Amino acid sequence: MLFKQPRAVYAVAFACVVSFMGIGLVDPILPALSAKLDATPSQVSLLFTSYLLVTAVAMLFTGWVASRIGAKATLITGLALIVVFAALAGLSGSINGIVGFRAGWGLGNALFIATSLAVIVASATGGFAGAIVLYEAALGLGIAAGPLIGGLLGDVSWRGPFFGVSVLMAIALLATIVFVEPVPKPERPTPLLAPIKALRHRSLFTMGITALLYNWGFFTMLGYAPYPMELNEIQLGFVFFAWGLLLAFFSITGAPWLQRRFGTAPSLYGALSAFAVLLLLIGLFTDVRWVVIACVISSGIVAGINNTLTTQAVMLVSPVERPVASAAYGFVRFIGGGLAPYAAGKMVEHWTMHVPFVVGAAVVLAGVAVLTTGHRALATADAQLTGGGHGRPDDVAGEMADEFGGAPDAIDFQKETAR
Repeated sequence: MLFKQPRAVYAVAFACVVSFMGIGLVDPILPALSAKLDATPSQVSLLFTSYLLVTAVAMLFTGWVASRIGAKATLITGLALIVVFAALAGLSGSINGIVGFRAGWGLGNALFIATSLAVIVASATGGFAGAIVLYEAALGLGIAAGPLIGGLLGDVSWRGPFFGVSVLMAIALLATIVFVEPVPKPERPTPLLAPIKALRHRSLFTMGITALLYNWGFFTMLGYAPYPMELNEIQLGFVFFAWGLLLAFFSITGAPWLQRRFGTAPSLYGALSAFAVLLLLIGLFTDVRWVVIACVISSGIVAGINNTLTTQAVMLVSPVERPVASAAYGFVRFIGGGLAPYAAGKMVEHWTMHVPFVVGAAVVLAGVAVLTTGHRALATADAQLTGGGHGRPDDVAGEMADEFGGAPDAIDFQKETAR
């Protein structure tokens, strides 16, 4: 029954695969962009900065938009923006142009990821759990395949990955228009300032700052590690393909097991600390290619665990509605991801290539320190989850899905339609 789904589900799932490809799609072509467009690494890193900062700000408004125009209209708008801005990035002849078009791409992606899972839940057969499995399968496939496809297309031309995304998303857009039925709007529209007001709650703010500091290290690695490897586009594609496979696998399997076995807080302390160690090793042995490659691939393990557990922790401790908590959390954490690659490039220009990774390690460890201030709230939430309190397994289902903003809206949609 799981894979016997309406065409609408497969249309949106295909769009999810392509959307999540964008996370690692540009990694293999970063050195090529720097060389062919005569741009410094810090200028090229703005591809991440513009994309993620726009995504961060847009996360504050996606719930407000979707609750008023409906999930399908929001989905179509997001897909259309990605098609247009990905194509414009491929047509651009300057790094500044690509950076600007990546910002538009980030807006489209924020609208898409905020509603894609809710649409799958509304259309899928087999219940919410089956929809989560399909969504996470699409997410994992996209994360893993993105760098490989980016490397293969980038080997032909640096424009290839941008045009590839535009064409694939155009197909997904047409399929969504034709096959997806309108999804009922929620009974109560989301207030515009709700995510900002939610950050007044200490537990949510603590998790947001922890994620911001973790994302600083994560996107330092993602945005700058390709340079010291000194590999061609295809070779970089395979390195990050292996990284993506591990990230997807441990997001889905490793993180839930650790949470059940040790609890959320201890698992996060260990995973964040391990990630800091890997960043430090990259910083100390930046000139040793095999060490950098091994650490980047291995980081997929702890990144998958961290991505899932930090987001699940938000859902466990949040004192506000889950869509609002997800928007507020996404806003804070993506700020760290947006600033880190650009800052890394500036550190290299002023000091050496070792510095950004060492700084990234220190920032991630600072995230561990911040997390300890929320230990009691996490322990209480874990106890309620396992003891049958108000937190239930289905309330935090799809932790990997929610890492990209979709699960809370889908959970709420399921509850609304069940009434």
